[in-house]
Amino acid sequence: MDQDFLIDGPAGAAVTILLAHGAGAPMDSTSMIAATAALVAAGFRVARFEFGYMAARRSSDTRKPPPKAEKLIPEYMAAVARLGASGPLIIGGKSMGSRVASMVADDLLSRGAITGLLCLGYPFHPPSKPENLRTQHLAELKTPTLICQGTRDEFGTREEVAGYALSGNIRILWLEDGDHDLKPRKTLSGFSTAGHLQTMAETVKDWSVEITGTV
Repeated sequence: MDQDFLIDGPAGAAVTILLAHGAGAPMDSTSMIAATAALVAAGFRVARFEFGYMAARRSSDTRKPPPKAEKLIPEYMAAVARLGASGPLIIGGKSMGSRVASMVADDLLSRGAITGLLCLGYPFHPPSKPENLRTQHLAELKTPTLICQGTRDEFGTREEVAGYALSGNIRILWLEDGDHDLKPRKTLSGFSTAGHLQTMAETVKDWSVEITGTV
């Protein structure tokens, strides 16, 4: 761990990706570790960090609930500043982490601090509450964005997302039969989690070349 980051991948990688965790699991959760490994295999340097409420759980028996996403904006901005990436930086995260990143992306883009936004399972709405959309700011998003989403994600299925008003700067990679962790039901779909993560990482790589001009 470097300060409060977990950093994987070569220091000389052309592009760095900063990822925040989801609402209920830490930066070293199984899904975060697997996604990081796939991105590192694709040539990225990946830095993970935790919001304060999650870090506090490591030293306490109490599970402090996450604050509202808006309250975490200063922490994400501070993490970008602390990381101090020297080359192209893509920010993002898993679920809630990606939502917070999407809320700071345009500000950071306008400063030249980032080149893109990567969302791994964006929480378009709470499970079983499709009317409570978290998409208003996505309609005018200026930051080049890639959302990697399972087609049966309970936070936003392919059918649901098709009806949302989203910025033309947002690209969505749909992973067949994937859940919120991008995991498919192998016996039903024929797809595997490893295969989906490899597809995710390869797509991120191609997209990164487009938006950064680096290989």
